[in-house]
Order: sequence, then C-alpha cells, then structure tokens
Amino acid sequence: MANLAGFLVETAARQPEHPALRLGERVISYAELDEASARAAALLKADGVEPGDRVALMLPNVPEFVVLYYGILRAGAVVVPMNPLLKTRESEFHLADSGAVRLFEWHQGPGEGAKGAAAVGVRHTAVESVAFAAELARHEPLAEPAEVDNEDMAVLLYTSGTTGRPKGAVLTHAGLRHNTEVNGMEIQRMTPDDVVVGCLPLFHIFGQICTMSVTVRSGASLVLIPRFVPGAVLDAIVRERATVFEGVPTMYAALLQHPSEADISTLRMCISGGASLPVEILHGFERRFGCTVLEGFGMSETSPVVTFNHPDRPRKAGSVGTPIRDVEVRLLDDKGQEVSPGGVGELAVRGPNVMKGYWNRPQETAAAIPDGWLRTGDLARADEDGYLYVVDRKKDMIIRGGYNVYPREIEEVLHEHPAVALAAVIGIPHAELGEEVAAAVVLHPSAQATTDELRAYVKERVAAYKYPRLVWFTDQLPLGPSGKILKREITPPAS
Repeated sequence: MANLAGFLVETAARQPEHPALRLGERVISYAELDEASARAAALLKADGVEPGDRVALMLPNVPEFVVLYYGILRAGAVVVPMNPLLKTRESEFHLADSGAVRLFEWHQGPGEGAKGAAAVGVRHTAVESVAFAAELARHEPLAEPAEVDNEDMAVLLYTSGTTGRPKGAVLTHAGLRHNTEVNGMEIQRMTPDDVVVGCLPLFHIFGQICTMSVTVRSGASLVLIPRFVPGAVLDAIVRERATVFEGVPTMYAALLQHPSEADISTLRMCISGGASLPVEILHGFERRFGCTVLEGFGMSETSPVVTFNHPDRPRKAGSVGTPIRDVEVRLLDDKGQEVSPGGVGELAVRGPNVMKGYWNRPQETAAAIPDGWLRTGDLARADEDGYLYVVDRKKDMIIRGGYNVYPREIEEVLHEHPAVALAAVIGIPHAELGEEVAAAVVLHPSAQATTDELRAYVKERVAAYKYPRLVWFTDQLPLGPSGKILKREITPPAS
C-alpha cells in the first residue's frame, strides 16, 4: 500500500486493542485511532476535500493531531503541519502559499490561525476534544485509504525560514514510508512492547516521522507530551515505564541539569537529532541516566533521516554515524567536486528520502538539487571508517581575518568547562577582521565562572585565531519550535 496511512490500517488490524496513544489518563487503542482517522477522512470528503488538496494542521501534541494527520492522508489529501504558535501574518503566508483548503486549529491556541484563515478565505475549524469526537461520530468511516502513487505528495512541510521566507518541502508517500521503515526496523528496532515519549513537536519532521510514524508502524505506544518540561518528562518516563526517548540537544541538556532523582532505567534507547549534540552533554547524560544515546543527522528536506549511529555498529561520540539504507552522501567543495579524504565539505545527499523539491519554487529547487544531489548547507568531514562529523552549518561558519572558524568546535570546548550548561558561538562584525568570534553562555545553576576565565579556558585549547574575544552570560538562549538554538536571534550585549 503506497499511502502512508496504510501503516495505521495494518497495525490496527494486527493489534486492535493495543494502546496507541496516551495523554495523561487518556488512552486510545489502535482500533479507536484507526476508526477516528477513517471518520476524519469521511468528514473531509463530505466537505469537498479532493485528493491532492492541502489541509493544514495547527495543533500541539494531542491525539487529535494524530487522528487528523492520518485522516487527511487517508482521504488522499496532503498534510500541511503548522506550528500552533505562528502569528497571524505567518499563518496567512503558510495557508496562502500552500493553497490550503482547510485549517484545523487547537481551540486553546491563541487564535492567530483563525485570523490568517479569514484573511485568505480558508475554512477554519477550532478543534476541541469532546466536540470534535461528536462531529466525527456523525460520519461513517472511510474504510480504505485513498489510492495514491508512491511519488504523490503526502506532506508539505515548511522549513524554518532561517534564510528568508519559509519554503514548502514536498515530501512523498514513498520517501516518508522508507524513512519510517528504516528508522523503525533498523535503527530504533521498535516493537509493540515499546513505550515512546513524544515530546518532540509533531508538526516538526523529527517528531512526525521518527516518533509518531515509527511508533504507529511498529505498533508501540506513544506517550504524548504537549509541552517539554524537564521534570514532567522525567515523571512521565517513570510513570509509563517508557523504553525510548527522543529529543534535541537542548532537551538532553535540560534533563541533565534537572535535580530530579527519577529512576529512568526502563529506557533502552535515546535518540538525538535536530542539531549537533555536544559530546560532554552526551557523556554526562549517559553517566547519570545509564541509557545509550544514538545521534543522527537529518533535515526537513530528507524526510528526515540521512545518517545514524547504527545500534549494530560501533558508536562514535560526536559523530552522526553513517548513511541509512539506500541513502548516499558526498562531501563537496564550492565547485561541486568531492573533497580529499579528511577534508571538510558541504554534505550532499541522494536517495529515496530526498524531497521532490520546494513547492512552486523551481529556481530554489534547482539550486538545492542541481544534479540529483541535495545540498544540505551543512559542512562535514568523514573519518577513515566513513563516519560523518557535522562541523557546522555553512552559513554559520565564521571567517576571522581570512581564517575559517567553525562555531561547533568552540562550543564543544566551552561545554567541557564544568560551569557551562549551554553555549552558542556566533560571528559578529569587525571592522578589520571581517568577523570576530563571540560566545553566549548559560551556566549551570549555582555554578560560578567569569568571562575572562572561560575566554582563557578556550584559548588554551584552540588556535589563537579561534577563541572567542567576546564572552557574555545569559539566563537562556533563544529556541525554535523544535528546541534548536536560534543563533540568528542571539545578539551581544551593548558595550
């Protein structure tokens, strides 16, 4: 079955009474989830939604997101996931650019989606659990998922827009099925006995595929966490006897800093992605909680996973591993030629996971995939065993007096200092050097250090042109919707 919704249909037939979703005291079986999604598909069809139409979701991590996601796919339509915290002008852009015909927004949200929908003439529905269930009950389930082709669009996922307005990545049923299969069966090795903690936002590709789709495909149980709060997450792991946790580096840092004495020894595997995980945080988390952390690399445009530290191969801390099955990678210089062994180049990807292109943006698509290889914008190197190490985002690289400085290298050193909880290194304009190296630092609670101390600490460990001349302390770093640090929003204090 080509339709991505087929995973739910197959799992519900195999184990109908097994818990699919848990949110607090609420438990939904696979049979109930399957039926609800079939009724959601019927609702959409009754409202005139046609195969290929785009339907937007603006919901947090609640069961209704999962119901509507599979309901939209089941109807042959396309899911357009949207951050529930988008403002009116942002939601208006997403709806207009995608050509969405419907928007479902969580009733407790700020209502910005409703305003955006009104501005572009898109039908809006406020989703509230009881009323939504009553509405679904009025529709007879649409038994079989719509027939689709492998290369039909399943999800139109908008990138974060760090270099301008967001672009919609066209992700296919085949690409998302492939990534689900490989991650679920070969990386996470998920079984129906697993309980997965889902605090990654489902509107983001990491949570959507690696958490939700993999869980549904394998018949495991997904514990939904609408908002990441370290203590509550640790409590949920203990209460639900969770076996798998997936998060971004800032989540691991927050859990590591939390004073809770929670015993989370039920975890058999932790997955990190979305950004590079500092080695000190990885080791610290494993020492404290006794759970192996596997790190990988992916992006919205690759459905999402490209590489991983495979569980049946040696793991290398600091590496994002090797390519997953059927995926090829190359490291290219600015002329599109492969770099010499050990050299740093832009990571290029080819495989069934790569998007078809950017929605209605042929020029941007041609620039991103000029020759069948997707240019990721990430700089990496490979060791003698083929393990990849992401050095930094190409656009984040600092050029100081003609020398290349990779922020991640400096961040790794800062994280080795016992007082440092989080660090972000950026380049700031300099009249003579072009750019200067600067670092924003969050200290561990009750830890003490001075900026001079940290500057000297790094200076002792890296070449003279690399250490940050400017260091300042902050209570927190700006985070994006998936928990990644937003470097573009970091500004040094006024001198």
